[in-house]
Amino acid sequence: MRNIPLVDLVAQYHTIKDEIDSAISRVLESGRFILGPEVEEFEKSASQYIGTKFGIGVGSGTDAILLALDALGIGEGDEVITTPFTFIATTEAIRRRRAKVVFADIEDDTYNINPSEIEKHLTPKTKAILVVHLYGHPADMEAIMDIAKAHGLKVVEDCAQAFGAEYKGQKVGSIGDVGCFSFFPTKNLGCYGDGGLVTTNDEEVAKKIKSLRVHGATKKYTDYISDGYKSRLDALQAAILRVKLNYIEEWNERRREKARLYNEYLENAGLCLPVEKEGCKHIYYSYVVATQNREKLQKHLKEKGIETAIYYPIPLHLLSIYRDLGYKEGDFPVAEKCAKEVLSLPMYPELKDEDVKFICESILEIYGNTPI
Repeated sequence: MRNIPLVDLVAQYHTIKDEIDSAISRVLESGRFILGPEVEEFEKSASQYIGTKFGIGVGSGTDAILLALDALGIGEGDEVITTPFTFIATTEAIRRRRAKVVFADIEDDTYNINPSEIEKHLTPKTKAILVVHLYGHPADMEAIMDIAKAHGLKVVEDCAQAFGAEYKGQKVGSIGDVGCFSFFPTKNLGCYGDGGLVTTNDEEVAKKIKSLRVHGATKKYTDYISDGYKSRLDALQAAILRVKLNYIEEWNERRREKARLYNEYLENAGLCLPVEKEGCKHIYYSYVVATQNREKLQKHLKEKGIETAIYYPIPLHLLSIYRDLGYKEGDFPVAEKCAKEVLSLPMYPELKDEDVKFICESILEIYGNTPI
């Protein structure tokens, strides 16, 4: 039986082992482990890649959202509209600012927040839209930015799964007021621990986040502008990310190639396959299919030695922790339907073409007899 993991981080490490080992050694020899030149160089390179004036390294993707909301002045009594179909970190950050989470339903093809649904939930208390570019496909940023401008709202982009994705020629994370990235190890650009980045073109917001990440200080021990956080990207992770950033375009293109293979092999399988909207560049953090027979398919693939995952089995509005928001089953039918049907197949740059073929052949054993 084969063993095909959902993600293979070891395989990636071995392709760049010498560079990674050298970068780690460089940091160890320097004795500079918190912030410092490694972080500064990565911030510079990453913001240039994304296309923003500023990039601020922080402790995690969750912290990136939290600090962004803080720097934008989002707080108690404010409402932030976001998607119910995402990881809880998105809404956790809103709640930690004591703001109210307001959900809007999603598109059934991209799984991203539906702009037409956003407008239904606007109130005088709405202060921001928190967009998630799920699975690596950009949300409809033109429509979202139009809504934001018409109502004087801030836009925060959660780009945790979309480093390098593009919307009409712009990298995600450069379109809204603030972009938030996660470098969790499984991400398209991942470090070997936790790490995050905030991107912005607003100098005042950048200054505020730089202060917030070091306890609210502008000058250590002597000047603090607010109660802050301890959320710093460390030098080891920055050095690793500097190496990996050089490969991100190549790796994302390999992911797109694997997606094209999946699409070709599964064209007649009767599954709902990923889409790539016009003007968008999908970078396939996850290759997601949808089927009403998900449990049967997942069990079959597991028996074949193929690892899969469900992102996400319960939409956030139905989690017990959010009962106080007053939502109930049926409030967001598209998100609820998708949560019952989506299944992520193996996806990483080093995934072998023959393994993609084997995965698809295994799927076709259930969904059809079309030869590959």
